[in-house]
Amino acid sequence: MQTSALPDLAHTDAKAVHWLATATAMAAVVAAAGLLQPDAATATASASEHRVTAQRGSAPATKAPDPATVTFPLDCGAAGHTVADSAAGDLDADGGPETVAVVRCAAGSGTPPSGIYVVTQLSGAAPRVVATLVDPAQKLNVTDFTVRDGQVSATLLGYSSADVPRCCPDELESASWQWKGNAFIRSTGPAGSTARGV
Repeated sequence: MQTSALPDLAHTDAKAVHWLATATAMAAVVAAAGLLQPDAATATASASEHRVTAQRGSAPATKAPDPATVTFPLDCGAAGHTVADSAAGDLDADGGPETVAVVRCAAGSGTPPSGIYVVTQLSGAAPRVVATLVDPAQKLNVTDFTVRDGQVSATLLGYSSADVPRCCPDELESASWQWKGNAFIRSTGPAGSTARGV
């Protein structure tokens, strides 16, 4: 039998204290890695509410996020997207402003459907979308958009069927969203009604 030319490894004769110290160090590394990764904020839509997983433990930025620097979940191909409107406000009363943006695909003519997105930014992090209030897949156009007193309001223009010309929406709805607990709750009213603030 040939002996190894390598020196003996110190950990081959380790005591319980060595393994306990190693386990403690590994637990600390895993915990630190978990704290350094941002929580995945998710938004799931239903007919009446949009749930958002709020981030905890990080300070909000003191300045509203710039929607021009955000990647929106909008597939526009080579045309790209355009921010048609935006407004800032503290929607969740955490002391930091969020930005709400009306975004649609850039088009040479016509008015493609719009989306309404809530953008947040933690101090030192890049701005990101945390909620979709109106998805462009709903094929709606957004007008009369405002953010006031913690509430997002808009008039939504839509089409009752595929036979309605895209130039002339025949459905009109007033909608507003307000953060309650851990969700954006949507309320609707007749067109032209004023949405009540907080």
